[in-house]
Amino acid sequence: MKPIPITLTCLLALAGCQVTPDRLPQAEPAPSAACYFPNHVAGGELGALRQSVEVLTEWGFELDSTDTALGLVSASRQKALHGYYDPYDRAYGYGSGMRLFGGLGIGRGSGVGVGLGFGGGLHQQPLEVERVSLLISEESVRISRDIRRFDHLGDIRESYSASNQDFCQRFESALGQSSRPMRSVQ
Repeated sequence: MKPIPITLTCLLALAGCQVTPDRLPQAEPAPSAACYFPNHVAGGELGALRQSVEVLTEWGFELDSTDTALGLVSASRQKALHGYYDPYDRAYGYGSGMRLFGGLGIGRGSGVGVGLGFGGGLHQQPLEVERVSLLISEESVRISRDIRRFDHLGDIRESYSASNQDFCQRFESALGQSSRPMRSVQ
């Protein structure tokens, strides 16, 4: 009988301790109730789709995709975060604008390797990307919004659901104002 190495025994013991999650992932914080409202736009679903695109582009969003059959509009906008400070950046030692990574390896037999690298982050700006998705039907409009922040190296540092009452109420109000017929000026 072949003996089992102690590391393999420990690995098998730890694998038996794996726990499954008690719930599925959810958007946190939960979307506000104001992000689901009745569709009052003249022209029904198609009219609301047109008006939503107008409002989003007016607010500086760029359309990512639309599907009129599903009543779906996805848009995003990004802005540079000048002076963005990541509290965890210094903890890993690459907060000075350069990433340093490398390694040393000694293989079994006849192999020795050393690696060292410098890269990225010298002239990149931290970014905030805001994404909005709308699901529009004849009866209702549903808004989903999230914000992601990337550091100067392009690594994601923050991500959260931003489907809050303020944004959704402003959107509903703007959608209602843009859906009113325009009066001609004489």
